[in-house]
Amino acid sequence: MWSGLPPRVLLIEDDEGDALLVEELVADSGVDVRLGRAGSLAEALPRLKGEAPQCVLLDLHLPDAHGLDALNKVLANAAEAAVVVLTGLSEEQAGLAAVTAGAQDYLVKGRLEPDVFMRAIRYAIQRKHTELAAASLQASRLRAEENSRLERGLLPTPLLLDDTVAVCARYQPGRAQALLGGDFYDVVQTPDGATHAVVGDVSGHGPDEAALGVCLRVAWRAFVMAGARGQDLLELLEKILVAERSGPEIFATLIAVTRPAGSPHISVQRAGHPGFLVRSSAGVRLEEVPGGPALGIVPDWDTRWPVVQVPVENTGAVMLFTDGL
Repeated sequence: MWSGLPPRVLLIEDDEGDALLVEELVADSGVDVRLGRAGSLAEALPRLKGEAPQCVLLDLHLPDAHGLDALNKVLANAAEAAVVVLTGLSEEQAGLAAVTAGAQDYLVKGRLEPDVFMRAIRYAIQRKHTELAAASLQASRLRAEENSRLERGLLPTPLLLDDTVAVCARYQPGRAQALLGGDFYDVVQTPDGATHAVVGDVSGHGPDEAALGVCLRVAWRAFVMAGARGQDLLELLEKILVAERSGPEIFATLIAVTRPAGSPHISVQRAGHPGFLVRSSAGVRLEEVPGGPALGIVPDWDTRWPVVQVPVENTGAVMLFTDGL
């Protein structure tokens, strides 16, 4: 009857006669279950946590709890257990109310046969498993939707004013089955024709780091469009990171590049980030220009992030990447 070990069933019943009736029903059914009994809610609560029964048979008239109050306390302390309420002959409405409040089923004392009794327990356990699976699936779906919203924040649409610049981006989280990480990037072209690009990496992995990455990316875009450049820009970003991070151990590496329209050079700032690749007619070279520490490492110091000029051919290309490449 059971796919694995016989289920643990905890009977919470103070009446000796009713408890004996349940024990006889279990014995007469010929089905193997591990039946335990508690005579009060106070006795049952530690057993609900320690024994983790698959099913609870609950009398609604206990010495220390009555009606839906007893049910709610059991549900709060045994979230994964099926609950079957035991009612008297004149209390069917109480049983229906209990099912509405979260019980899987109710049984009327005095109308029970062994096969009906055991079938109710089996179906209650199956229904509870179905409810838990559905709740887990819904929670996973909500997390996936939230992660997708964060991912869209990490993967922006480049803000380009003309077709003189081509942008190609690829984003792949390092963890298997992960939707996102703490890496972010953006590209903005300002009205003066200059093209600005950034790639950053928030320490850690997961939704919290992704949310901070989105915050930094949006802040970078806003500051650049407002005219912030060089040292001022990175100081502003560090202030945002310190204000929004979840703890002092969180930091972010970053590389920012600006190419003025028609210029044979790009301006580069590094904050604890790896270098970048430059493609030219002579081939591809790795540039590791001088830089400063990652954002958030020493926020109270007078940190400097130098702006370095790097030559780039008009027909060349620049590739920014994170340390996970």
